Amino acid sequence: MPSERVYGDPSAWERAIAHVDMDAFYCSVELLRRPELRGKPVIVGPIDPNFRGVVMTASYEARRFGVHSALPMAVARRRCPHAVVIPRDMESYKAASREVMDVISGFSDTVEVLGLDEAYVDLSGSPAPKTRARQLKREVLARTGLTCSIGIGPNRLIAKIASDLDKPDGLCVLPRERFLELVGDRPARLLPGVGPRTEERLRGIGINTVAQLAGADQERLAGAVGRNHAAGLRSRAAGHGSTTVAVERKRKSESRERTFMTDETDAAVMRAAVGKMAREVAEHLGGQDITGRTVTMKIRLAPFRTFTRSRTLAAPTADPAVVAAAALELLEAFERDAPVRLLGVGVSNLVRAGEDPAPADRPSAGTAAGTGPEQLVLG
Repeated sequence: MPSERVYGDPSAWERAIAHVDMDAFYCSVELLRRPELRGKPVIVGPIDPNFRGVVMTASYEARRFGVHSALPMAVARRRCPHAVVIPRDMESYKAASREVMDVISGFSDTVEVLGLDEAYVDLSGSPAPKTRARQLKREVLARTGLTCSIGIGPNRLIAKIASDLDKPDGLCVLPRERFLELVGDRPARLLPGVGPRTEERLRGIGINTVAQLAGADQERLAGAVGRNHAAGLRSRAAGHGSTTVAVERKRKSESRERTFMTDETDAAVMRAAVGKMAREVAEHLGGQDITGRTVTMKIRLAPFRTFTRSRTLAAPTADPAVVAAAALELLEAFERDAPVRLLGVGVSNLVRAGEDPAPADRPSAGTAAGTGPEQLVLG
């Protein structure tokens, strides 16, 4: 059943920004086709006898067992061994997303789509933003059979946080003056910009919550995370954020990935996989009158070391043969010291037909190793 938490009147605000977030989107799309699974723990992710790969999304029933997006499948199966695993079907999710976004676009002239399952909507011109949000939720459900949660705030930051406070199928209106009252005791990682490393550094100086971060001593905070980062973190912890909703986000890249069922050592199999992905990427871009100038190959060696190699072409292209040739050259030049778990091909520095090409990425010299189990090497 829909639920609401309303802590203010958005019609009185200078800006009223809504964040629309579909509830467990990929799982919800699957449950439309498999209604018998409703109420059961469901995971969308790779079906692999060795539990390779990561969770794409999980139903709320599975999340109660600690299963969440990006969790390794092996861990997810240990936490919830009775979960039903469904392989992803991106074409179905994209089709459902188009329906959802078509509904959302009818409620405002200013909509910023962030991905398949979320968008910002500027409701500042509406005399009754809260009523408008209720109507949007009802229309999305009626047209698609899917539920969404909506947060309304005076800026993007608060709207996004509010959309997560009353899931699923919720509506939350959160003014800035009550921001710390309502989320101040939440972990600091609630805020954008607080990843695992930053969270660890904050804990090192006794900061665990949003409220503690908002009231932190600036110099002490700067000593832990750096002066520029400290200022931004404190501002976000106090509920400050952008009020701009961009109608169109510029696409940055297109890519494909393949995780092998078993660690791969056969060079011919790898070449075939890279060639196929490269052609798919190029054909997809070409079908939208988009070209790209930088070809990137991603390779993950067993057990979990990830590298990328990039090459910037002389001119933007969507020619499958050109993209495949560049990707295969990158693969051949990479010196493997272990079997391959995953391969990926991407194209960036994208240019739409009629646009001037952007400056090319400057190739990186040398090798840069990341920390932890994953490494990123640009070359």
